[in-house]
Amino acid sequence: MRTRKRLRGRRISLGALCRWLGAQAEALGVEVFPGFAGAGPLLEDRQVIGVRVGDMGRERDGEPGPNFAPGVDIHAGITILAEGCRGSLSKQLIAEFALDEGREPQTYGLGFKELWQLPPGRVKPGQVEHTVGWPLPSSVYGGSFVYHLDDDRVYIGFVAGLDYAHPDFKPFEAFQQFKHHPTMRALLDGGEILSSGARAIVEGGLQSLPRLEMPGAILVGDAAGTLNVPKIKGVHMALRSGMLAADHYAAHGKSTGFDAAWHASASARELRRVRNIRPGFRWGLWPGIANAALETVTFGKLPWTLSHHEDWRAMLRRDQTGEVPEDFHDRTLAPRDRLASVYFAQTAHDESQPVHLKVHDTSICVERCTAEYGNPCTRFCPAGVYEMVDDAEGRRLQINAANCVHCKACDIKDPYAIITWTVPEGGSGPNYSLL
Repeated sequence: MRTRKRLRGRRISLGALCRWLGAQAEALGVEVFPGFAGAGPLLEDRQVIGVRVGDMGRERDGEPGPNFAPGVDIHAGITILAEGCRGSLSKQLIAEFALDEGREPQTYGLGFKELWQLPPGRVKPGQVEHTVGWPLPSSVYGGSFVYHLDDDRVYIGFVAGLDYAHPDFKPFEAFQQFKHHPTMRALLDGGEILSSGARAIVEGGLQSLPRLEMPGAILVGDAAGTLNVPKIKGVHMALRSGMLAADHYAAHGKSTGFDAAWHASASARELRRVRNIRPGFRWGLWPGIANAALETVTFGKLPWTLSHHEDWRAMLRRDQTGEVPEDFHDRTLAPRDRLASVYFAQTAHDESQPVHLKVHDTSICVERCTAEYGNPCTRFCPAGVYEMVDDAEGRRLQINAANCVHCKACDIKDPYAIITWTVPEGGSGPNYSLL
């Protein structure tokens, strides 16, 4: 299914917008610390008092190297967590303060985005196209977007829900197959890919929002889960919640009451109207579309709220499934494989630093996961980070951490929930300057 519309105005790079906003903040006297990673929250008497910045210059074994510099503690009267989807600090604090108690489990999608330079005459600036379905199996929620920019450029995006059941499903390959649909192939053939990236997208909606306040801190934007999933729009929600948090703290001097203030806002009303659209797709593509149509025409006023399930629990064992339904063929459009995509993400990690992807028991990967699921981390990771190697030492998990594009899919979809994504050394990771 495909929709198309023409929008007025210009579409811009979100990375460029953030850099511009950073400059505006600095002009007002705000201190900005680019290149430093927030490694953990600071707590005192059950209250958040700031953030600990990660160390620099540790060796792969975790010991200080010759250029070691310890991280500093940044204290604050209020800490506003705006980390984006599956933020590592937010994840720790949600667990610490049980902010998700009584809420539905959060659910996620894995999103891909590429910027293409096309031959003159193909792009229609302002045009936006959305699709659902192909090449995804009908049981997998997802779809695409195409944004026509100026200067003969387009953004191509694709999202696959991470609550899929079959362990052999490959989100990256599904995206590449989508680009070979005759319509997309005609648009992209002869063009040049300039940049690519991948990132988890929070999809739970209103019923999965954790409590947005805790002593000394507030959750905003995608760190909280405020994305409008049917529209794939989260920037305006993030900006709204950030401004509301600033106004709330300026007026009250504390975090208490922010959760109620947000739930009384226009953002909460927007999410309430669409709360049942995403979970309706658990029944499959066409029932999901029918449910979405019903929710849309009734403005979300039906007297029920559908539930979610945790994505990692949704995966079936191989003995519970048949062959994954695929319609893939040889790909000729770039990037042809995951490592090529990593190149276009311009990701960079010092390979001597500690591995930032923590697998809490690798024996599970070698023994149980091989037998039960066939090591799905080697398929859901879009960057080839996880690799099962058979050598003289036997079968083992190899983590190619330098490839990581910080999508967080492994932290979400691992069927044993034993992978934790932690922040690498500050400044490491993908460079999405054009996205």
